Amino acid sequence: MARPQMLKLPEILDEIGMSRAAFDRMRARGKAPRIRKLPNGQIRVSRADLDAWWTQCEQHAA
Repeated sequence: MARPQMLKLPEILDEIGMSRAAFDRMRARGKAPRIRKLPNGQIRVSRADLDAWWTQCEQHAA
């Protein structure tokens, strides 16, 4: 079984066009894509979770 593609935080921020501070505020409100925090403190988001988050954003905008 293939491992899911995991995106690094800079890749995520670039794709969604958001600053780190804005992303952190969105996370604090529970509105950001689901993250995984590695033991070294780095943040990853799976491609599937980010795509699902984008879909959810589209539904709220409609």
